[in-house]
Amino acid sequence: MGRLFGTDGARGVANTELTIELAMNIGRAAAMVLTENTAEKHPKILIGKDTRLSSDMLEGALIAGLCSVGADVVLLGAVPTPTVAYLIKKYHADAGFMISASHNPFEFNGIKIFSNTGYKLPDALEEEIESIVLDNAKPYPQPAGSGLGSVKYAETAVEDYIAHIIETVPYRLDGMRIGIDCSNGSSSATAEELFTRLGAECHMLSNQPDGININDRCGSTHMENLQKFVIENKLDLGVAFDGDADRCLAVDEKGEIIDGDYIMAICALDLASRKKLSQNAAVGTVMSNMGFGRFCKDNGLTFISTDVGDRYVLEAMLREGYNFGGEQSGHVIFLEYATTGDGQLTAAQLLSIINRRNAKLSSIATLMTHYPQVLLNVKVTNAGKQSFSSNEDIKNKIEQVRQELGEDGRILVRLSGTEPLVRVMIEGLDLELIQKLAQETADLIREKIG
Repeated sequence: MGRLFGTDGARGVANTELTIELAMNIGRAAAMVLTENTAEKHPKILIGKDTRLSSDMLEGALIAGLCSVGADVVLLGAVPTPTVAYLIKKYHADAGFMISASHNPFEFNGIKIFSNTGYKLPDALEEEIESIVLDNAKPYPQPAGSGLGSVKYAETAVEDYIAHIIETVPYRLDGMRIGIDCSNGSSSATAEELFTRLGAECHMLSNQPDGININDRCGSTHMENLQKFVIENKLDLGVAFDGDADRCLAVDEKGEIIDGDYIMAICALDLASRKKLSQNAAVGTVMSNMGFGRFCKDNGLTFISTDVGDRYVLEAMLREGYNFGGEQSGHVIFLEYATTGDGQLTAAQLLSIINRRNAKLSSIATLMTHYPQVLLNVKVTNAGKQSFSSNEDIKNKIEQVRQELGEDGRILVRLSGTEPLVRVMIEGLDLELIQKLAQETADLIREKIG
């Protein structure tokens, strides 16, 4: 991780950590780095945002920074993150910014940056931006008069994005009754229209954003409301998005959660059956359930594992020529249609498979056996994050657990790329045992660096 950018952009508490000055300078530096080889006097830069209260404030700061170095800004409004990625190429833009802290509480916010290809920035470009913002490596240009940038609004951004998703769906959703939890976030602007036009009967949940209710006990990080909603309304299934709608989880008709690993298994096997899965491979991460790896092996597919973070999944896909990958958290990348994880695209593909097969999601999900998994998050200090990798007591505990689990399980302990947390994940056949070992490990981490 860099000094400004984690695994998914620059992030922090809005106006105290992610200040307007910092946002303005990130905009200025990014415009310099991303457009230094363009012949355009006024490069075109898109800005999208999620629904949290601070997004308007940070949008204003980015506008000021970008226009001050001569960039023309096109505002997309409140849209999902993948909308920005898609529209960069459609609108022939030089770069795009998304203002969002994804699944974090409303007081946090973040800035994600996309290049003119629609992909998130590689580490080298992020480091160059950091050096300008933090080290004054290059002076900011200060054009005057006609050299300043302008601001326009993209009136058709939502419609253009919805039309794109519809074009990707091989089989309509007619006759399906679905619940949709928008997390009071970006998908509130798109989901009902999208899935209604695909033929589904939509029952909406958490789609009334007020600036502070984004991710508040709703969406893909809080599935209990959707589980209850699907059962009470006798729906075929439900889908839930996070604050910026780049991830999706589902609930079957019985109220059981279908996580990203299940979704990937269903979609990978369908793609393979239609000979549309490149190299018959699916890219996941070290957090992917052991059951997903077993599923791939049993079905003649190759499972590729990367570090945690959809950027690392995407890097492996681009490097090796794979076209499908994702994370247990619900970031799923269909590279044929998108340059980043897209929750609504994922949901549309999943629902299309279910409706084409005229089957229940619960029955389709049986194609993969899910190993019991315990995930605990331990809040740590900044100093604790720095000392985590060198703490001998923590190292010894992890090794002790690894030995106890043997070949029937595994332990993964890692720093979060977006929050001040250490994540402890243990999988195994014995749920009681892994719960005990996870709690012991978390307690030790809390004691040593919490």
